[in-house]
Amino acid sequence: MPGPGRSPVLIIAAILTLLIGVALAIGGIWLITLGGSWFYAIAAVGFLLTGILLLAQKPAALWVFALVLAGTLGWALWEVGLHWWPLAARGDVVFLIGLLLLTPWVTRSLDNRPAASTSDRDATARRVSAFRGAGLPLTGVLAIALAVAAASWFTDPTRIEGTAPGPRADVPDDMLGVPPGEWHAYGRTAFGQRYSPLNQITPENVANLQEAWTYRTGDVRGRPGDPEETTFQVTPLKFGNRLHLCTPHQSIIALDDTTGKEVWRYDPKIRGELALQHLTCRGLSYYRGNGAAAAAPPPTPAPVTTASPLPDLPVAASERPAADNCPTKLFMPTADGRLIALNPENGAVCTAFGGGTGQINLWANMPNVKPGAYYSTSPPAIARNLIIVGGTVLDNVSTSEQSGVIRAFDVNTGALVWNWDSGRPDVTTPLAPGETYVPNSPNSWSISSVDEALGLIYIPLGNQPPDQWGGNRSANVDRFSSSVVALDIATGQLRWVFQTVHHDLWDYDVPSQPSLIDLNIGGQTVPALVQPTKQGELYVLDRRTGQPVLPVTEKPAPQGAAPGDRTSPTQPVSALSYDPPPLTERDMWGATLFDQLACRIAFKKLRYEGRYTPPSLEGTLVYPGNFGVFNWGSVAVDPERQIAFTTPTYIAFVSQLVPRQDDKTLYVQGENRPESSLPALNENFGAPFAVKLSAFTSALGVPCQAPPWGYVAAADLTTGKIAWKHKNGTVRDASPIPVPFPMGVPNLGGPMMTASGVAFLSGTIDYFVRGYDVSNGNQLWEARLPAGGQATPMTYTGADGRQYLLVVAGGHGSLGTKAGDYVIAYALPRT
Repeated sequence: MPGPGRSPVLIIAAILTLLIGVALAIGGIWLITLGGSWFYAIAAVGFLLTGILLLAQKPAALWVFALVLAGTLGWALWEVGLHWWPLAARGDVVFLIGLLLLTPWVTRSLDNRPAASTSDRDATARRVSAFRGAGLPLTGVLAIALAVAAASWFTDPTRIEGTAPGPRADVPDDMLGVPPGEWHAYGRTAFGQRYSPLNQITPENVANLQEAWTYRTGDVRGRPGDPEETTFQVTPLKFGNRLHLCTPHQSIIALDDTTGKEVWRYDPKIRGELALQHLTCRGLSYYRGNGAAAAAPPPTPAPVTTASPLPDLPVAASERPAADNCPTKLFMPTADGRLIALNPENGAVCTAFGGGTGQINLWANMPNVKPGAYYSTSPPAIARNLIIVGGTVLDNVSTSEQSGVIRAFDVNTGALVWNWDSGRPDVTTPLAPGETYVPNSPNSWSISSVDEALGLIYIPLGNQPPDQWGGNRSANVDRFSSSVVALDIATGQLRWVFQTVHHDLWDYDVPSQPSLIDLNIGGQTVPALVQPTKQGELYVLDRRTGQPVLPVTEKPAPQGAAPGDRTSPTQPVSALSYDPPPLTERDMWGATLFDQLACRIAFKKLRYEGRYTPPSLEGTLVYPGNFGVFNWGSVAVDPERQIAFTTPTYIAFVSQLVPRQDDKTLYVQGENRPESSLPALNENFGAPFAVKLSAFTSALGVPCQAPPWGYVAAADLTTGKIAWKHKNGTVRDASPIPVPFPMGVPNLGGPMMTASGVAFLSGTIDYFVRGYDVSNGNQLWEARLPAGGQATPMTYTGADGRQYLLVVAGGHGSLGTKAGDYVIAYALPRT
């Protein structure tokens, strides 16, 4: 029973502080045993003492808690300075308990002596409130904490202020023969710059952009058999007066560029029951019909046989008519392993391609045939009269996947001209009947770039599964994994290779399209290649030779790989790097004091010696994680300003190796999966280890590392200096309460720049497309999207003479953003 004058609120406050004290004591002692901070154990003593004094109705409870709050504030400032979000995680619970203790229901109960034992004047003097007696120190400390919080809200220690260089080079508006108002390839041109010479939309008027039209494809994820990664990531192409795009379920659509009305649609009739991890189409490939002659194709080979039967192909034509002659072509790689050629004028199948069928079978000569397990999620490259195709394989399911071969086909006939297989790199002539490519060789699932003048195609390569264990890798696998290679367009012969990670054990495959740009360095023009990586490097190379233009240094890397494996003693680091500083215990975060403590304990339990800490049986912290500082969206480069507009993302992951006893047991997904479903990623059948891989988050699902997690930034490509860097995006669509806190959030999808000095980005996990001033990074405009915008925007000139910004909003499975089927065009108001 409560004693005299003891209010229920006082009892609740006392019990709450005692429970918090017990929790902090348990967690704090655990953290100390791991070599971590003593703060939580010390704070636990203060909470426990406060609770005991509250039950005794002693005003000294407020004095004690004032010391707890003051100590917490001092410790927090010592650890993170005036950085709002890390401060909030350390002080939120303590601050709220302090407010509770100053409420009248608590302070009026803190004198339990009978009033008759003393005079009324003494009783008044002993009365406690927020502004009297023992409450005054706590009120003062709360006021100081509030002032510090207010100051930190307007302070961002992660922000880099500066100004990017202005134009420093003259570039023709129709570079590579692409008219300024058109967009012919994923990166607009074969150079992969994601830069448009258009200048109608400027920093001064971009805030006036309005929605011009919206088109809905009707294609959204949720059909039977759809994998989680059924995503609408397309960047449409624009030539003539039409836009051309593909959908997740592989339909190809042509739209009127000024109204968004559908002109034609082609359905390739994808077969069912595919072994899919991803169902997406990032874009189409456009052949203009005016390229230089390619190397003469070899005689038509005999029918191809493989070690296992080729999958049956659906009929190429849907309801569209067939066309014998297509002077220009659209190419679409399908999820069931075909490459289809269409006439962009009417969507008709180009029957001269593929021996009268309009398609070729990419499973030809492929080992380990399993429909859906291999196809090209990204648009193939057009180089002269060749279409050059790579492909993705099932990620970390087994060691018996398809080949990562790169193949070049004649754009008119579909005849195979050459093949380059990183497992057998010296032989590029087409295979003889009955031969197969090397299984499980490193593949290229991203987008390539082409320099026809130099006669080279630049291809980013991934890893051989499994990603986290490489004890059985061959010399060729170790040579080409996580590299960018330059191949001769005519023959497929290797011209140079640059490896971004040695003996990659972190899934740091090269995810981004290389961007080609001519840089003015030391008074000379250097044909350069800019290669972004998952680990945050931007390698700037001479694209003629693969030699670094900006310095690359080999730095010592952590050692101690899993049994049977090894690690490279050094790893390459570029002078232009977005690699974040190594994480420390003080970088741990959480929504509250408690999950921050839990994150500190988890951090101390994991193996972590900085970037390139090898995977381990006890669990390794991988930072940056395999989500990537940069991913398939790549960066945008401005050939006039000689800068890159970038969108670095920072999310830590945990990688834990699990010894496999056999090739049947499921160690990752468990035995309760549907019998017909695809095994989970990272089972690694055939390898000695499966791997448990997850984002490093607290029990509440928030990242254990402190925000910001995403930025926009600009870098000078001639010096390697980062000109400015600002956190970007809010948690409006990623938190239970839709409050647009500007925390800086992850991005998946690329940026785009224009000659007028405006950049656009839609890939953040909040549903917005935004416009930025390239010079200083200031956000100039934003528009709300109806779904996640995980695609790369593009811009073009419509038939009406207006410049349009085009955004695709379709969401993303593993990011958890809202699915959609929207194609949205924005333009300035008509004058």
